[in-house]
Amino acid sequence: MTATPELAIRLARAAFNTALANADLDAIAPILAIDAVLVTGTDSAVLAGRKAQLLAWKREFAAPSRIVYTRTPDTITVSPVEPIAFEHGRWQGVPASGGAAVASGVYTAKWRQVGTAWVIEAELYLTLA
Repeated sequence: MTATPELAIRLARAAFNTALANADLDAIAPILAIDAVLVTGTDSAVLAGRKAQLLAWKREFAAPSRIVYTRTPDTITVSPVEPIAFEHGRWQGVPASGGAAVASGVYTAKWRQVGTAWVIEAELYLTLA
């Protein structure tokens, strides 16, 4: 049985969240398109390309006061004409040592189906707290 695009994207997002929590670069890499773009929520820094994002995550994972980021999708809209989709949801960052969120907001992500996998092409974040 093949998952619907929405379910496949939700599963990929869950895998991405797990990879972030586990500081697992090898699990993050295949979920990002080679030319994926991320625009951060606070300073609007642009991370262009999978390699740049993996390098940023590697630094983040090594930080003494590491933050674990989680994205929670609210809606996923799948295009009826192309193998693409938009995900909208909420994100938060919690210290790896535990405790309350130190940052949070909303995000949107653009996904594309490549072969049988859905990969992130772009993510845009807005910090609200």
